[in-house]
Amino acid sequence: MPFGKYEGYYLIDLPEHYVVWYSQKGFPKGQLGEQLQLVYELKLNGLEDLIRNIKKQYPKPI
Repeated sequence: MPFGKYEGYYLIDLPEHYVVWYSQKGFPKGQLGEQLQLVYELKLNGLEDLIRNIKKQYPKPI
C-alpha cells in the first residue's frame, strides 16, 4: 500500500475489513484501484493463499 495507515503492506496483506470498506466506498482510479479490486475478489473467494504462496517463492529483492 503506497499510503495511509497500511503504507508498506502488500495489498494481499491488508485487513479484510479495510478492503471491504474500499469496495463499499469505491476503489480509487487507476492501477491501485484495479489491484485493490482484484485483492477484494481474491479475499471474497478465499483465494489469498494463492498469492501468499507466490510471495514465499519470490521474496522481496534486497
